[in-house]
Amino acid sequence: MSLARVIRHLFMPPWRVRVAFPAYTLRAIETAISEAESAHAGEIRFAVESALPLVPLLRGQSARHRALEVFSHLRVWDTEHNNGVLIYLLLADHDVEIVADRGVHARVGGEGWEKICREMEASFREGKFEEAVQHGIRAVSAHLARHYPAQGKGRNELDDRPVVL
Repeated sequence: MSLARVIRHLFMPPWRVRVAFPAYTLRAIETAISEAESAHAGEIRFAVESALPLVPLLRGQSARHRALEVFSHLRVWDTEHNNGVLIYLLLADHDVEIVADRGVHARVGGEGWEKICREMEASFREGKFEEAVQHGIRAVSAHLARHYPAQGKGRNELDDRPVVL
């Protein structure tokens, strides 16, 4: 655990998420997810969190571990074909994690997700929050379209609205 990280999280107020992701940006992200999902049978969720809660932070919880918790909490795993993907942003660290359900992971693997995360993080460092998320959604969608092609208009199993934690 680094002292700089603890300080960064402690001084990252929740309202900073609303500065980076105002209501119109959240609506644009929701629309992008909805449009992306029309091209495949996969499910995409986006969640952003300003900082880790104190106890997990002091225990050294990584953004990856937190993303796995959020994946479970939002029930992204709860799709008929195990084709859910979570894009998670921990704002205090500008860390992006992509968690794919077992069905998607078996087909795509982890390398493609890592590249998308690093590209998004680079844009976040430049303050291009909406652009970064839009790029991430398109990139995740491209993987899902290859492995879960659209088969008519299926039901939307997961809410498209971004989650602010």
